Amino acid sequence: MIENLLTEQRNPASADIDAMSTEAMLGVMNGEDRKVADAVAKEIPAIARAVDAIAAAMEKGGRLFYIGAGTSGRLGVLDASECRPTFSVPAEMVQGIMAGGMEALYKATEASEDDAEAGARDLVTRGFTPADSLVGIAASGRTPYVLGAVEAARKMGAVTAGISCTPDSELSRAVEFPVAPTPGPEIVTGSTRLKAGTATKLVLNMISTGVMIRLGYVYGNLMVNVQPSNEKLVDRARRIISAATGVDYARAGELLEEGGRKVPVAIVMAKLNVAREEAERRLAAARGRLRAAIGEGGAQARH
Repeated sequence: MIENLLTEQRNPASADIDAMSTEAMLGVMNGEDRKVADAVAKEIPAIARAVDAIAAAMEKGGRLFYIGAGTSGRLGVLDASECRPTFSVPAEMVQGIMAGGMEALYKATEASEDDAEAGARDLVTRGFTPADSLVGIAASGRTPYVLGAVEAARKMGAVTAGISCTPDSELSRAVEFPVAPTPGPEIVTGSTRLKAGTATKLVLNMISTGVMIRLGYVYGNLMVNVQPSNEKLVDRARRIISAATGVDYARAGELLEEGGRKVPVAIVMAKLNVAREEAERRLAAARGRLRAAIGEGGAQARH
């Protein structure tokens, strides 16, 4: 029964929140939010299993898909859309699917979440294959739209993970790699855009960032695949080159231009004192993995 779900329970800490001062009200919210990170921390082993499975599939050429409805779907689309500017990956490499389509990002169409067949259909329409990975997102762990998509993905033999905020949910039982942080009842009963939404965003951050690190899209903690497409990003690119190689800011700018405005190329040029063509050859041989291209070893190669 829906009323028995953890995400639908009343929170005693906020029972009289409408009678509190604004400062007290916000203090309750902050106190409840502090529970979110601890809830996610308990799921780190489960998140790690999901990250490793997804990275292994993507290393072979697969893609990562998120699917959800309402807040869960919006968070998935947000995380997917941020991967391209952060890691300079193709737009199709990480994709978000939303119940009700893209219009539902800004206009509530929550009725669409009850259609399991639509979830499966939307997944197939997007071109999902057995080589891909699916992360189903549903705070309640029972959204039919998401469960329908997960069932379709599992029938294909694809990697499936699920993020829910209630224990032993249908979604957790349906996927290979369940992740279920439980931050507890919301301060506004049932409003899972709050603590459950925050927990979901933290897990999504870990999944996408962890996968990209495992695939070699980060060098140290530097965003080396940044595309210098505006003044701010050119500045960031120069600072990254400087931090990675020890050259000064002016020389970093020269290397950026000499390397075709590609940060990894510039770094290899500086580290190994080679020309652009040799740097590009080494990166290609390392399948784009900077640490391997300069002979330092490290994370798994990207696909």
